[in-house]
Amino acid sequence: MIVPKHYENLHLLHENTMPNRAYYIPASMARFDLVEQRENSDRFQLLNDTWKFKYFDSIYDVKEEFFLEDYNTESFGEIPVPGCFQNYGYDKHQYTNTRYPFPMDPPYVPAENPCGAYVHHFVYERDANAPKAFLNFEGVDSCFYVWLNGSYVGYSQVSHGTSEFDVTGLIREGDNTLSVLVLKWCDGSYLEDQDKFRMTGIFRDVYLLKRPEEGIFDYFLKTACKDGKAHITGEVTFTGNEVPVKITVLDKSGNVISGMEGYLDGGKLDLTIEEPVLWNAENPYLYTIILETQNEVIVDRLGIREISIKNGVIYFNGQNIKFHGVNRHDSDPVTGFAISLSQMKKDMKVMKEHNVNAIRTSHYPNAPQFYQLCDEYGFYVIDEADNESHGTAYVYMKNRATEVWRDRWNRAISDNPEFTKATVDRAQLLVERDKNRTSVVIWSMGNECAYGCTFEAALKWTKEFDPTRLTHYEGARYRVLSKEYDFSNLDLYSRMYPSLEEIHEFVERKSGKPFILCEYSHAMGNGPGDLEDYFQVFEQHDEVCGGFVWEWCDHAIYQGRNTDGKPMYLYGGDHGEYPHDGNFCMDGLVYPDRRPHTGLKEFKNVYRPLRMVSFDQKTKELVLHNYMDFLSLKDYVRLSYEVTCDGIVIDTGVLSDEAVEDILPHEEGKLVMPVAVPEAGKCYLKINYLLRNESAFLKSGSMLGFDEILLENKDGRNRTAAGLLENPSETADLKNDFKLEEDDRYLMVSGMNFSYTYHKFTGCFKDMFFENGSLLDRPMEINIWRAPTDNDSDIKKAWMEAHYHKAISRAYETAVEVKNDRVEIKTVMSITAAPVQRMMNINALWTIWQTGAVDVKLDVKKDGEFPELPRFGLRLFLPKEMDQVTYYGMGPFENYADKKRASYHGLFRNHVTEMHEDYLRPQENGSRGDCDYVTVSGGRNHLSAVSLQPFSFNTSIYTQEELTNKAHNFELVPSGSTVLCLDYRQNGIGSESCGPDLRKEYIFEEEEFTFEIRLVPEKNETIK
Repeated sequence: MIVPKHYENLHLLHENTMPNRAYYIPASMARFDLVEQRENSDRFQLLNDTWKFKYFDSIYDVKEEFFLEDYNTESFGEIPVPGCFQNYGYDKHQYTNTRYPFPMDPPYVPAENPCGAYVHHFVYERDANAPKAFLNFEGVDSCFYVWLNGSYVGYSQVSHGTSEFDVTGLIREGDNTLSVLVLKWCDGSYLEDQDKFRMTGIFRDVYLLKRPEEGIFDYFLKTACKDGKAHITGEVTFTGNEVPVKITVLDKSGNVISGMEGYLDGGKLDLTIEEPVLWNAENPYLYTIILETQNEVIVDRLGIREISIKNGVIYFNGQNIKFHGVNRHDSDPVTGFAISLSQMKKDMKVMKEHNVNAIRTSHYPNAPQFYQLCDEYGFYVIDEADNESHGTAYVYMKNRATEVWRDRWNRAISDNPEFTKATVDRAQLLVERDKNRTSVVIWSMGNECAYGCTFEAALKWTKEFDPTRLTHYEGARYRVLSKEYDFSNLDLYSRMYPSLEEIHEFVERKSGKPFILCEYSHAMGNGPGDLEDYFQVFEQHDEVCGGFVWEWCDHAIYQGRNTDGKPMYLYGGDHGEYPHDGNFCMDGLVYPDRRPHTGLKEFKNVYRPLRMVSFDQKTKELVLHNYMDFLSLKDYVRLSYEVTCDGIVIDTGVLSDEAVEDILPHEEGKLVMPVAVPEAGKCYLKINYLLRNESAFLKSGSMLGFDEILLENKDGRNRTAAGLLENPSETADLKNDFKLEEDDRYLMVSGMNFSYTYHKFTGCFKDMFFENGSLLDRPMEINIWRAPTDNDSDIKKAWMEAHYHKAISRAYETAVEVKNDRVEIKTVMSITAAPVQRMMNINALWTIWQTGAVDVKLDVKKDGEFPELPRFGLRLFLPKEMDQVTYYGMGPFENYADKKRASYHGLFRNHVTEMHEDYLRPQENGSRGDCDYVTVSGGRNHLSAVSLQPFSFNTSIYTQEELTNKAHNFELVPSGSTVLCLDYRQNGIGSESCGPDLRKEYIFEEEEFTFEIRLVPEKNETIK
């Protein structure tokens, strides 16, 4: 083997790397565009390019010294840097959540360790004023050896940390050859067991910095406020001898407001800003600070802010704040871990559009420019060390009882002194690099490693080095219960996916620490379904400082398009890998291409900046609460309103500034809403909260959220629904002309313009013809199954054991009676499946009117032995020509009992294909709730469903069986019909795929209920 086995040596983490320092890009003169265009610096040389590359299945196959200058690389291919080599056809992708992808045998990794050899040629021009050269790698997974011009440079690991090498003595004027050997696994991989695809390569930027012989090496700036002034203090260290420094502070307009010049007293600086503008996520005001020495200038940006804890409550600049956060991985379906500046900004733009104010960098440091963008655009950041050893929880045990498991999880790594150096190193790499970033308010030691001496040491170093920020580590909960540990350097009590009751219990204990949910509301697939409930608890307790939804984006691998042109995204198991965790990586608020899930729409309106408290219809007084932490109403929001009646907008307006009382943060205020209410019809007042002034990502007038309230009048019925519910005998100019035919199986009922066949074995209609056109492609069904959502993953087992997915209706007795204006069919029936007993008994009454309208009344009594129902209702297979959907209810997005804050009441029209939410793993989707009626039209006829009791429905070109059985959305085959599901109720959504049980109020556990609905067919020409 051509390299030493540093990759299995716990005591050699880096070789020949420079000491850790803050991130910055120097220049020869002051430049102010180095955040987004750092390559404009004359001291910065980016080496990103297409590099020569050769993949080896094992490091033992690397027999030739490819790093020598005269080595012939004709056998090498090419690969982009930055990039992950699995994305370019080498090795294979693997997704695993918590389990190690190799045997748990630290520090050893598989002997046949895959690797990639990189070679890059570049031209270097010396700078007489900056003769020193430093080679920087911002991210390499998992470890790497470096050579320059045939000479060994060094070794480093920690995938998401920056490694800097002094190559002054090896680099030369003109042509140079840089060679790198990257290994897939190293002992550090035991600390990089994050929930993500496992990819390898040089995935972040590589560059050279030209530096003077003597100058600034590092600096650490701290801010504090006192007596209305801001104080900037800090320490500066130097390369070589200390040199004079000129420090200048500029405000946002470029005015010099503070500074100092000369030799620093022991490297200390102390500056004052009079009447400072403080930084926060709502108003991210940044000052510019220039550090200038004889041959070099460093330009940085700085926000003035303080974060502290008092009586168990977090205060930011003296204000109690809440984190409306998300967990974000570096993830792209094409580029993998390699994330460009434009990709970062795209994420932030979508976050700002949806009221996200905080980011946890799960579970490793992001690229350094990411934090500069967070400073600029306004996000609170939990900056997390590259540390997760979750796989140690999966040691084999005869008894995996909770108490035994807890007692064993931390033994291998987190409470093993052999790993203290590596654990502290990862904390230091994080903190030293990002210590000057204003947006970073919390240091996190890592994720899901359990607790022990290694984290005690990391927390101690972190708190001593930077007491100005808070410290976090959720894994402190998992420890040997019989052993005493030091938690004194941990500022927050952190939980993942606690129930609401657990939060209340914590607050009642008055521990003195703020409660933070570093992960909550698992957003997998059709979810999450509990955001509003958590919001209410966050607001109830000052000690609860908010949370971070798991997670931001779906992780998947783009595989091109299928023959229908549909994008194909792959997840765990699609690459033949073992072990894997299936589609558990697709648990984001956005799809891989960053299209928002409906869950993100839900998040947006749950965290709207204002909320309606009340509206007095007589006085027209509207009371609002400002949920912003720093901005008053008039600084941020403009209000518009609309009044709808039966879904038709009858009044709109924008409130003038004079009409709106300014409302301070966390306060309530009143204003007059001059709206008139019609005497009849279902009327709603909708208040829209619009962005007042243009921001970095949002235009003035952008929607920030809304509220709606039902208005009271003399007749608050929806008039269209009321018309459909009128007695058909009173509105129809028809005579009693029913014709009945009956045999052992079927009951045929015919009228002047319809012919329906009722199946006496199933208790439902076999076919329905109206105006010589068929309304049903397949027999009608009683429907209790839904394609399980990802958040149904636990209850799905019980549903399957109950055989809900195989349920059929069985009729026992059917009686028919012809009355003057209708036919009544009464059936005693049940729902059952082989091989289980009856699930429920139903007394059904079907009333067929002269017009062909059909009333359905199902009195249901469920066997309490069976679990809660997925749903209950009717399923109709309509001709595919019936593809236009009109409904009055909640829209425009899918909504469920616990996932409906993004929707409002109105009259909506869609094509049936637009009603389908195309989750990458197919599942239940597209339900619209609180409906008065729905009409599906097209072809010869249209069919309406209407009820006095609000109902939900969904329409789709796919069956629930198809959605259940297919693993990917690009595999779905249309049914050939328009599938209409009319539901009495569905089970809630929740976030149980990783979170707590579905809350009781959303569980469909009724054992006795009645479902009533009317089906109204009409000729297509009668559509209004």
